[in-house]
Amino acid sequence: MAKPTPKPIEADEVLDVALAVVKGDRGPMLATIDDEQPRVRPISPLRTDGFTIYFASLRNYHKTGELEANPNVEMCFLAGGHDQVRLSGTCELVTDAATRQDLWDTNPLLRNYLHSIDNPALLIYRIDPTRVRFMREWALEYYEVPFEQSGDQSQTLADGTG
Repeated sequence: MAKPTPKPIEADEVLDVALAVVKGDRGPMLATIDDEQPRVRPISPLRTDGFTIYFASLRNYHKTGELEANPNVEMCFLAGGHDQVRLSGTCELVTDAATRQDLWDTNPLLRNYLHSIDNPALLIYRIDPTRVRFMREWALEYYEVPFEQSGDQSQTLADGTG
């Protein structure tokens, strides 16, 4: 079997290609730490704003305790062709009422499942990136992705418009 040859990428394309991978992945993986054991699970982002990721959790979920104990996380986004984005960051509870309301209003799945933004089980988190890397399929070489903490590339993913 011949070794695959990855499509080359120019440095000025890395940001756009990485954003496309994030936008296209409907089941990115979130890694947390449970004591000393890594835990990985798929999540459904409520929104992305550049590489800032918003997602919901429930108060009684195990990952909630993991995030409270250690807010350092990593996400992996994978494209159909196996290009990947690895996003390291810190996770923070979103308490701003306007942000919570906007996320609630733009996510019908959240509304159908929890019925009220005042549901005491609902927690909304934001991941602020500290490092973003992109790897082309089979290249085995990461590119550092330039990013801003918050950008104008906002996408709503959960309702299928992003």
